Amino acid sequence: MYTETTATKKLLTLRKRIRGISGGTSASKTISILLILIDFAQSHSAKIISVVSETMPHLRKGAMRDFKNIMETHNYWNDDDWNETNSIYTFPGNTIIEFFSADDPSKVRGPRRDVIFINEANNVPFETYEQLELRTNDVVWLDWNPVQEFWFYTEVKDKEDVDFMILTYKDNEALNPAIVKSIESRKDRKNWWKIYGEGLLGEAEGRIYTGWQQLDEIPHEARLVRYGLDFGYSNDPAAIVAIYEYNGGRIYDEITYRKGLLNKDIADIFKNLEDDALVIADAAEPKSIAEISSYGIQILGSAKGQDSVSYGIRTVQELKISVTKRSTNIWREYQNYLWETDRNGKILTSPQGIWNHMMDAIRYGEENNKPRFDDTEWEQHLIENQRILKGRGY
Repeated sequence: MYTETTATKKLLTLRKRIRGISGGTSASKTISILLILIDFAQSHSAKIISVVSETMPHLRKGAMRDFKNIMETHNYWNDDDWNETNSIYTFPGNTIIEFFSADDPSKVRGPRRDVIFINEANNVPFETYEQLELRTNDVVWLDWNPVQEFWFYTEVKDKEDVDFMILTYKDNEALNPAIVKSIESRKDRKNWWKIYGEGLLGEAEGRIYTGWQQLDEIPHEARLVRYGLDFGYSNDPAAIVAIYEYNGGRIYDEITYRKGLLNKDIADIFKNLEDDALVIADAAEPKSIAEISSYGIQILGSAKGQDSVSYGIRTVQELKISVTKRSTNIWREYQNYLWETDRNGKILTSPQGIWNHMMDAIRYGEENNKPRFDDTEWEQHLIENQRILKGRGY
């Protein structure tokens, strides 16, 4: 049974328009907000409530599943009121709760609503938040685990119409005692405990990159050295990053992060850029490299070989790196790019297979910053790729 916990009672005291809820693991952030939204929907007529997260798969596994479980547990759920196609539940007074993803432009820039809940807001770009907030009449709910500072802390938190609250597992009396014991057994893991035990701002354990800085724009003195490209299509986005050299370090600037791009589309993106530079792309797709090359783009495949991923990561780790503020997907992946862990939580030496599209594009682009080959091998790698380009007339 979903009962009113201390977390729910605390959230009900909030009165300002924007309500940011940071919290540790099992703090009942999402459940408590959904309980409040369901109560609002049952007691108001003709209102529109939106629940948003980064992607639909994330919503289905998280907030949407929690919503249905709450409704069924309290015997509120009626199959006839649920529109599976559009992910909309209609309550008796014609108030609706709709679920959609932050990567759907038609929804983000669509009609207004009365209340919105952005679940795990740290994974949603600031520009998306702004579009959603501007189209919300009344209350904006946000929740997240405080693994890293993001736009709420820098752009939103100190405004007059913003409430900010931290919840922890201690605010959730409905929590199974075994879960409480499991959480408290990790007190000796300082950073984990800070984030997931105390709900305080920290950095996630197992992050591959740390210490990157943000800057407003690319300095005039910065020199473009190349582009990195990671291919994608239906399931994954194509990711293009511009890599600049500046003041002994690197600046990364996001060019493209989009699904559904054909190789011709990618070639056109490069043709429309103001500055030309060599493109280094994933060598696992030689046909795509060949086609893009045929459109007049100077493109090479990345060097592949044993330990190439780990070596590329180590190369990037050695650099002093800044990221432009507009590069929201680079920054989001940077914050969430983690090493794999085993079932006991031990950190392994291979990266997780998510949050890696921009990170891979960066790694490809930096691969000859410090060659994994000796000089002769690297020279042969470049000669071979240049021979392929020349053979096609470029």
